[in-house]
Amino acid sequence: MHFKINNAAACSALFILALISAGPVYAHHSVQAQFDIHKTFTVSGTVAKVEWINPHSYLTVNVTDPDGKVQKWAFELGGPGALRRAGMSREDRGGLKPGDEVTASGLAAKDGSTTGFLQELKLADGRVFKFAADPNGN
Repeated sequence: MHFKINNAAACSALFILALISAGPVYAHHSVQAQFDIHKTFTVSGTVAKVEWINPHSYLTVNVTDPDGKVQKWAFELGGPGALRRAGMSREDRGGLKPGDEVTASGLAAKDGSTTGFLQELKLADGRVFKFAADPNGN
């Protein structure tokens, strides 16, 4: 009987551990689940915030519309490895800081919100960070 109690306790503990670890796996999504891979857009504005975190980093850009109203555009970026391959580093966040002028191109959100998946970022100093290949493979 002592063995069965330990076995049941071990099974219960493993089940609870599986439930706890399933949350982060469920929360991760593919790009196609949230963004339209056939619809790209470009906006220009100033950097409001840069968040360099795992599993994805985020860039918020203030974009002024033709009426003078400021809209916040939120861009999801790849993980730190993808950003390093594009030439950005965690230490300086690619040199991005609030107030910097940028032009961001990305995949549009399927829900029509002011969010996107960043594919290219152009800085006022001429630097260009590419996070995805263009149709020609560049």
